[in-house]
Amino acid sequence: MQRRAHVDPAYLFGSGKASEIAQRVRDLDVELVLILNDVRPRQRKNLEKVISVPIVDRTMLILDVFARHARSREGKLQVELAQLRYRQSNLIGAGADLSRLGGGIGTRGPGETKLEVDRRRIQERISVLRRQLKDVARGRETRRRGSGEPLVALVGYTNVGKSSLLNALARSDAFVADQPFATLDPTTRRVYLAPGRYVRLADTVGFITELPKDLVNAFRATLEELREADLLVHVLDASNPDWPRQRAAVDEILHELELDATPRLLVFNKSDHPSVTLSIPSVTLSLSKGEPLDGAILLSARSGEGLPALRAAILERTAAAR
Repeated sequence: MQRRAHVDPAYLFGSGKASEIAQRVRDLDVELVLILNDVRPRQRKNLEKVISVPIVDRTMLILDVFARHARSREGKLQVELAQLRYRQSNLIGAGADLSRLGGGIGTRGPGETKLEVDRRRIQERISVLRRQLKDVARGRETRRRGSGEPLVALVGYTNVGKSSLLNALARSDAFVADQPFATLDPTTRRVYLAPGRYVRLADTVGFITELPKDLVNAFRATLEELREADLLVHVLDASNPDWPRQRAAVDEILHELELDATPRLLVFNKSDHPSVTLSIPSVTLSLSKGEPLDGAILLSARSGEGLPALRAAILERTAAAR
């Protein structure tokens, strides 16, 4: 950890600290350096001259986790698009040796440099991925039109139990894992609320603080589910003391997606965790500012506690959308 008044434009945290890290890398036989910040191309180039092991910044790490968890064709397309956009924005030349060489008047020289070729190939592949994702989005839109039932979307920070809640409500078997970004592919299930009343419940990719813009843009097709939703169920982890910050991060992303006007229901999951001392239905959780969370529901997807109250709340909120 290092505190600085300003980010060093050349080394991020200064040349002296870079040399110190390089020495620690040698002393401890470190194989990889992870940096919490996003590293700019120039900073990465300078750091790699000093530190002799691969350097991975925050965005690269998140992209790698997404790549490992992508299962469907759509998920893989979206992750590849995000990776290419990130790589495209980080392509830099290495000085005069990468500049285009002129061969005299009326001639173009020996041709494109490696840098130019990389940029062109990346852009060509991005164009192909965009077309394929548009086809996927059109197919999903056609499927959405085939049902007259309200659409409810689960949103929230990564690893708060959205997929577990989907399985509990729909008695389904969507993939669940205690790890970040286990769900990348949107999963929609039909959920019973009351006699003759059903909704389509969609599980979406989990958010994270300062989610990389390349990922948000690449997952636009998936996040279109949220635009069509009649209700957003914002799931929070009641056992996590950091939930106010996570809630704020999700609210910020929903704002960026222009979803402020969509009705929202706040749900606190994992009520059966030992660290949760609150009781149902009297939710007394409050924000750090002391604001009461009126209408929030405390439940456990694992034990089933609070699920009837959630079904009733969804039924009430979606009645107008029938």
